[in-house]
Amino acid sequence: MPRRRITFRQLETFAHVARLGSFTRAADALHLTQPAISIQIRQIADTLGMPLFEQIGRDISLTPAGELLLEATRELDDVWNRFESSIDDLKGLKRGKLRVALVTTAKYFLPRMLGAFCQRYPDIDIELEIANRERIVERLRNNQDDLYIMSYPPADLDIVARPFLDNALVVVAAPGHWAVGRPVTLADLAGEHFLLREQGSGSRHAVDRHLSAVGMRLNVRLSLASNEAIRDLAASGMGLGVLSRHALDSEPARDGIAILDVEGFPLQQAWNVVHLDKKLLSVPAQAFLDDLLKLHREG
Repeated sequence: MPRRRITFRQLETFAHVARLGSFTRAADALHLTQPAISIQIRQIADTLGMPLFEQIGRDISLTPAGELLLEATRELDDVWNRFESSIDDLKGLKRGKLRVALVTTAKYFLPRMLGAFCQRYPDIDIELEIANRERIVERLRNNQDDLYIMSYPPADLDIVARPFLDNALVVVAAPGHWAVGRPVTLADLAGEHFLLREQGSGSRHAVDRHLSAVGMRLNVRLSLASNEAIRDLAASGMGLGVLSRHALDSEPARDGIAILDVEGFPLQQAWNVVHLDKKLLSVPAQAFLDDLLKLHREG
């Protein structure tokens, strides 16, 4: 009896189950019934002659065969997206899709860059995902997007990370704070409460790395996942905040805060555009990547 062939639709279903870790959630995402999902997964397993998932209690995980199929599915998705973009390019049409995921702080500048890109290529569809670093790294791990914008790329993945924009971290305070308008050291601020981004964020990583280098510890009152919350709480006098300069108005006084002159600050780091090492970028993704790198070269 001839073996059944695996269809793109079946691979899409499999990828959703693998990414979401649930047949039920995959069914909801694809607007299918759970039995329909189970049938497609069983058909793939029958074709391959090996199970794709194993169930322990209520949790499912990929088998070695499932891991191999997931990797192949991601590669096929890249190849097909590249093919579609190339065909559009051959037709003389700048059509296609660009999928970009960025950490929350990058929302202050990246949409403007995308806007300029869309003006040049109005027929390209844009999918934009904004989330905290943990979610963006997970999307990168699952190859869900074309390009990823972050300041602190993960060290445990095979990726290409290229810097394209400076990212300066500054210390902010309420305008009436005693340290406004004078040079101070971190030691001078040892008795102050600090408001920092959450553990795992790129900003927090940069601050913690600097503190370790200078042998200092801060009195952290709150760790928050929102730049706006840190800015507003600092403005209210609850503590000193550390924020990316991109998260502030060009005139900080309009945000109700002041930037302190602290020794060792601003902490200089870079925004990176990231993709998986073996990823075949679509024509729109390559064009946008080239735009970002041109920005970096021109300073």
